[in-house]
Amino acid sequence: MPTPRVTMSKIRHTLQLLHAGALSTRQIGAALGISKSTVSEIASYARVAGVDWALAQTLSDEELQARLYRPPVARESRHLEPEHAHIHQELRRPGVTLQLLWEEYQHQHAGQAYKYSAFCEKYKAWARSLQRSMRQTHEGGDKLFVDYAGQTVPVVDASTGEINQAQIFVAVLGASNYTYACATPSQKAVDWVASIIATLEFIGGVPRLLVPDQPRALMARPDRYEPTSHRLLEELSVHYSLAVMPARPAKPRDKPKVEVGVQVVERWILARLRHQTFFSIAALNRAIAALLVDLNQRAFKKLPGNRASAFAELDAPLLRPLPPTRMPIARFKPARVNIDYHVELDGHYYSVPHALVGEAVELRITAGTVEVLHGNKRVAAHALNPRKGAHTTTPEHMPASHRAHLQWTPAKLIAWGERVGVATAAVVRWQMEHRAHPEQGYRSCLGLMRLGREYGAQRLEAACARAQSIRSPSYKSIASILSCGLDQRALDAPIPTQASLPLHENVRGPGYYH
Repeated sequence: MPTPRVTMSKIRHTLQLLHAGALSTRQIGAALGISKSTVSEIASYARVAGVDWALAQTLSDEELQARLYRPPVARESRHLEPEHAHIHQELRRPGVTLQLLWEEYQHQHAGQAYKYSAFCEKYKAWARSLQRSMRQTHEGGDKLFVDYAGQTVPVVDASTGEINQAQIFVAVLGASNYTYACATPSQKAVDWVASIIATLEFIGGVPRLLVPDQPRALMARPDRYEPTSHRLLEELSVHYSLAVMPARPAKPRDKPKVEVGVQVVERWILARLRHQTFFSIAALNRAIAALLVDLNQRAFKKLPGNRASAFAELDAPLLRPLPPTRMPIARFKPARVNIDYHVELDGHYYSVPHALVGEAVELRITAGTVEVLHGNKRVAAHALNPRKGAHTTTPEHMPASHRAHLQWTPAKLIAWGERVGVATAAVVRWQMEHRAHPEQGYRSCLGLMRLGREYGAQRLEAACARAQSIRSPSYKSIASILSCGLDQRALDAPIPTQASLPLHENVRGPGYYH
């Protein structure tokens, strides 16, 4: 429909001056500030429409404009219109282009088909009538968009009455809009990854690309161009052979599919659950799962089929199979190696190689294990132990001296003493029996072994025998006997005593103390 290039008031004034006939078109244009050609155009439209000044005075502005500027009568086209919805659906298949679809259309409607340029223009005009998020073309099995909804659902603790807000995770496949949703207690890294794994199991395969946002839970270092993923997200990527391409911060157009998916979930699932009360996350997820079936089977407004049928046709055949095992979900915690070459986790202490004392490490905790990582390399692994204050120690992590100490038990030490001799065995037993704890005697016994290596087993046995005779079976006593060579004297031989002191006035005699 042509539109007037001047205001209706000037059109009316032009008709009035033309009716008077006193001025030429040039003079009327100059008087009204419009061109001569415009005056002639108004006169022509009025003549064709049969509108004179008298009739114009009886019409409103809308009626006058409708009379003067009637829409052109469309000529009947001999061309057959393409099926734009079918074209839109086919473009989501890998390798399908507008050129290919036009050739098929032309072959099917020979002589009645539009040229390629007109075919493309008509499709693009039709596509612009769709929602903005649906104008992007996504290949089947290519992208999975994930995000959390802004809306939450209250969950009541039945025992305390405390109300917690459950977070709603949403995932949408790019080609089919097939949607998954679930509730999680928070938006921590473990909740993100667990929800993504649940999504992959829900769709029964793995797409080529995962498109999340850049939350702190997933991104160790968010960045517009080269974000650094959290270690748990990296593990997910490796385990499922899934490439990750985070959307740019504050750029919702990078993930319009999930933005629309969140709206759909809020309208068709969360809105329906607003009057229900839930006492656990599990109960809430059961309710969400039941409504997901209806959501995915709701018919599209402008496209044929629904999300479920589109998924079966476009995405499902092109998804890669799931790995044989489900990825165990781990949590990570920074730690520092103590001077006793152990790291602390929840009150329990786990050993690491003693060379790492003082180093910063990272703990990877799963349901049953704890791993110690240093420089992206695993340096230790232990079974998870809930005992607070206790230690889990691997002998290989200990220094050689500590490891030697660990290898000895009372039974092994006594057996060693018996191999040396009866007196040595008796001294070892005395060390075990006369200490509050047997381990307190380990060091003394290890000292006896050193003396045996230094002086020989025969001299050590003789020294132990002499130490027993004087009722002093300690390590220091035996070491003194060996160093003085007393072990080489007969037990009944007199031991030289200190020579008598010379008489002197400064030397106190025995009578001094009485």
